[in-house]
Amino acid sequence: MPGVEIERKWLVPERPPFALGPPPPDGIQQGYLTIGVGGDETRVRRRGERCFLTVKAGAGLVRSEYEVELSREQFEALWPATEGKRLEKQRYKLQTDDGHLIELDVYEGDLAGLIVAEIEFDDPWRATAFVAPYWFGLDVTDDPAYKNQRLAVDGLPAPKSP
Repeated sequence: MPGVEIERKWLVPERPPFALGPPPPDGIQQGYLTIGVGGDETRVRRRGERCFLTVKAGAGLVRSEYEVELSREQFEALWPATEGKRLEKQRYKLQTDDGHLIELDVYEGDLAGLIVAEIEFDDPWRATAFVAPYWFGLDVTDDPAYKNQRLAVDGLPAPKSP
């Protein structure tokens, strides 16, 4: 569905075993221009050579999402406004045996040690029915402390156990 993100998120207790070594990651820098009540956000992101402005609204499994590509100059002009609301991570893309795309985020800087797996789905039913691989940890889809906007502002949450 255009303009809608249906996504689940899990903590990953340790780097997963890759059969042939990890695929090359994308370096991501992202910062928040606005963070509203109820999960609304406006962010800028540099992923490799590409830059984006993204607006998300809502919280939980299903959220609205709109994204436009920015020039490097536009990104650089907006980046200073994100001071104190930034994060960096390396993103690995992995395929599950049933064809789902796992985005494995390995955080850096003040968030080093945090590893999160995210999967986007076509509809809420498929998201709910999905059985996570054995190496996934606790499902934190509905935990606001693990939203990137909160991580960028508040840092690492207190450890959770499965």
